[in-house]
Amino acid sequence: MTHPPADYDVVIIGAGISGINTAYHLQTEVPNNRYAILEGRGNIGGTWDLFRYPGIRSDTDLHTFGLPWNPWMEDRAIADGGSIVRHLQESAAKHAIDSNIRFHHRVVAAEWSSDDQLWSLRVEVSTPEDDSNALTTISILTRFLVLGTGYYDYREPLSAHIPGLKERFQGTTIHPQFWPQDLDYTNKRIVIIGSGATAITLLPNLAAKAKHVTMLQRSPTYIMSINNSTANSWLHKILPASMVFQVLRIFFLCVPVIIYYFCRLFPSTARRINHNHVAKQLPAHIKPDPHFNPLYKPWDERLCFTPDGDFFESMRKGNATVETGHIKAVTPDGILLQSGQFIPADIIVTATGLKLEVGGGMQLRVDGQTATLAGRYAWNSALVHDIPNFAFVMGYTNAPWTLGAETTAVLVCRILRRMRKNGLTSVVPRLDNPESLRPTPMWNLKATYVKEAGKWMPKCGHEGPWKPRSIYFVDILKARYGNFTDGLQFYRGSKAV
Repeated sequence: MTHPPADYDVVIIGAGISGINTAYHLQTEVPNNRYAILEGRGNIGGTWDLFRYPGIRSDTDLHTFGLPWNPWMEDRAIADGGSIVRHLQESAAKHAIDSNIRFHHRVVAAEWSSDDQLWSLRVEVSTPEDDSNALTTISILTRFLVLGTGYYDYREPLSAHIPGLKERFQGTTIHPQFWPQDLDYTNKRIVIIGSGATAITLLPNLAAKAKHVTMLQRSPTYIMSINNSTANSWLHKILPASMVFQVLRIFFLCVPVIIYYFCRLFPSTARRINHNHVAKQLPAHIKPDPHFNPLYKPWDERLCFTPDGDFFESMRKGNATVETGHIKAVTPDGILLQSGQFIPADIIVTATGLKLEVGGGMQLRVDGQTATLAGRYAWNSALVHDIPNFAFVMGYTNAPWTLGAETTAVLVCRILRRMRKNGLTSVVPRLDNPESLRPTPMWNLKATYVKEAGKWMPKCGHEGPWKPRSIYFVDILKARYGNFTDGLQFYRGSKAV
């Protein structure tokens, strides 16, 4: 059977870390594959180009969060968002990946045809120079589709349901996802609602100019100070720079895993160590309890890092603090807590989370039937059962996102090489008996956003290639050298082989 020609062998959606990394592996491991990256926005970087709030930075080290094939050579572990974008831009330019990116191309729908053995993508193309905001809709055909879109909505932030915020507050309300670049917060009283990585990053950066900054949380988070400088160590004195990077990368790959499993195995000890560590960094008027005494065990939710302890340093300077409690109402000039305490505010920042979304809201269909990712099993956390020639990139919760992207890219390239070598046209994960699998979340955390993610993310099982990822070292070895055909059905046209 003759199939219609494809525009591309592989289309990657998203020009962030996942997309750029996948493209590199395609170029180096599956040469002569025609591919394109379709990016709905106008720049490389994904999350790190979208978010522009003061102090935006990585929440894991750049030696492992950066791209392994273009080493992060700066002498700091945690970096700001702008530096991460430059790292991605330089990496893409160095390997001519940027020539394969189609900016302002937003994929709104994708439909697989088993007869044609192709994905048909409906793409909205915008022209930024056109003031009319007119969109042109085009169709692109591809043999294989990779989602590198992350897990949240880039166009709409999560609505914060706070009584009186919209109706009564007369100051400025901001969501960090769309921070106004012309905002002057000098000598302003700011309340940050939230206690995650965004809030912990914002507090010291806003406090540098604001009159006072309060982080208002319903419940505390585990926070760990880390030394951000990797310069002038004994390694630099005895090893060349390239080897220093490799040693630091191994160090940062191993230490977080050790911390994670230590917290899991000895939660009481880990809690006590963290409590004592935090207490030493707080000023006398701020007590660890209740503001830094989380109700959950360490690593039931993500651990937040503060480079060089800048979060605690702001509190010691006196114009930043933390309050723990529930909001009773928002007034015209502040926030009233259920305890009766009043926090004055000129600006309220709702760092309460992100609106979750897969594939940028893209509609997915297989042979005329709507296909959703929710409820389906993920094969090696990379492919989805009963959806042909389709992969998605998802990172770890207890390790840098890039490591998950690396594992997925390696696995997808092995599959594509096998298909090319044997003249195969499609691959589909298959479950002979789905009822025999015990459902397991892809992300092993108890955070609210992880529970919400279960509504749209694929799930994992308790055995075989359906198990969730665990440790990067194990996962990358399996991806490169392990069995990668168990659970997969390959096709040559409409015929299974």
